[in-house]
Amino acid sequence: MAIARRGDAIQDVLQWRQCRGPAGDCMKTKSGSGLREKGRSETAISVTLRAIRTRWRRMAAISAALLVPCFWHTQIEAGDLGSHAYNAWLAQLIEKRDAPGLYIARQWDNVMFDAVLLRLGGWVGFVWAQKIAVAACVLIFFWGAFAFISATARRAPWFLAPGIAMIAYGWTFQMGFMNYYLSLGFAFGAAALFWRGRGADWVAGIALAALAFVAHPLGLLWLVGILVYVKAAEALRGGARWFAPAAAVLAILGTRNFIDHRFRIASPETTHFYFYTGADQIVLFGARYAWLAIAMIALGAATCLFGAIADRARSDSRWGFRVPLELWALSLFAAAILPDAVFLPQYAAPAALLIPRLTSTTAVLALCLVGCIEPRWWHLFGLTLCAMIFFTWIYQDTGRLNGMEAQADALVSGLPPGQRVIASIWFPLPAGADTAPAGTADAHFFGTENIGHIADRACIGRCFSYANYEPSSRQFRVRIAGQSPIVTNSADDASLMQNGRYVVRPEDLPMAQICQCDAADRTKLCLRELKAGDVNGQGCYRPPHL
Repeated sequence: MAIARRGDAIQDVLQWRQCRGPAGDCMKTKSGSGLREKGRSETAISVTLRAIRTRWRRMAAISAALLVPCFWHTQIEAGDLGSHAYNAWLAQLIEKRDAPGLYIARQWDNVMFDAVLLRLGGWVGFVWAQKIAVAACVLIFFWGAFAFISATARRAPWFLAPGIAMIAYGWTFQMGFMNYYLSLGFAFGAAALFWRGRGADWVAGIALAALAFVAHPLGLLWLVGILVYVKAAEALRGGARWFAPAAAVLAILGTRNFIDHRFRIASPETTHFYFYTGADQIVLFGARYAWLAIAMIALGAATCLFGAIADRARSDSRWGFRVPLELWALSLFAAAILPDAVFLPQYAAPAALLIPRLTSTTAVLALCLVGCIEPRWWHLFGLTLCAMIFFTWIYQDTGRLNGMEAQADALVSGLPPGQRVIASIWFPLPAGADTAPAGTADAHFFGTENIGHIADRACIGRCFSYANYEPSSRQFRVRIAGQSPIVTNSADDASLMQNGRYVVRPEDLPMAQICQCDAADRTKLCLRELKAGDVNGQGCYRPPHL
């Protein structure tokens, strides 16, 4: 507290006063609990716009710093992003009738990022289209999460900006689930408007909810669940207040029972659901990230415990963190109960990795909980230190991936135009990097391990990625009708090709393979021609668990 009094600058950054809505507008009063909202007749949108006018320099500086990882390498390394870019190029070929057997399906969900990438690619090329589209997604996710945390804590959480930035570049981003990622950004913003807004705010919230659905339906589903819970919790009083978490637990159990009786499912990657606290979102390319996640958990626990004790005399904050705490706990419970993959009848591939996707929201809810605690200087210091370490490691690891992608570009540049190519490429962990903290080995510890889509991106304009999974999965706009000479029509075969277990058939030829040919140096890529009867992973590195 003494450090905070040294100047108004630190006090302004930490946003010490009780605030209203997503914008964090605030004032003091001598009545009631000692604090009250001002401008009750104002909409959340008007308050937000006023905050932007007064804080635009700070917001611009944060946004500029936030976008640095989108531009610090030649290519953005983010898992499925390479596949999105490659399929946007295929969509261009389909429009020109140069992609036999492929067509663009008319669908209203899980399409926004792909549609934007297609149009931008036609205007500025796919390298810059990816940078522009991904940068927009990062800003939408960050400021959407910022608004949601503001609505929860009733103050602008400037001191949490480093933590939000880490989640913005966490597991979901690094896996390249860009439609889902974008959907969450819109859903966070809509939740803030519905929770604290009125009138025109709800109209804007409905618009954001619609955008969330077009990006990915899971974002809208999360939004509906959050709003139902929040409104129920605010309406109930006394002992009836416990009905909200009890009903939510029953709803989660009922959802699992419904799924079990209607669909085929797959188990989570780990049986230890308590790994999915939200901190797992920053566990990316090796064991060192797990140690950082443990440090983040310790920092969060210390912040909440110390804050609850130090602020216990403040009647207005005694239960201020109850709703985010319950929502976080329910997210943890959902990770324990819900399946990790569901096989829906309309798709050839499962809706997979549902639990680790969920933890993007769990992580934001954890920050909501921290945001309800009175900010102190060491909160900002600790988060900033963790963020500096996190982004330094990401720069190093994605830099190695950029070097591998340059190799893939060089390898395919010598192929005949239109050559079929398949790839099985895995993240090149350094020696000893697979030594995880005790008990974490079976978490989604190396969730970004499959990086084969860098070969997809290398093929743009040159060759055809025959293992491209999007058309055969029937989950995306680009789909296959019957047979095609440029992509497999089997989702199972696509998976085998990517995992290095596919037996080459005569009708597949001619086809080339890109893989890691030196187990001692996994950054080295090689190209070889395949023959009928070859197993495409033979002679290449493959992780032991595969």
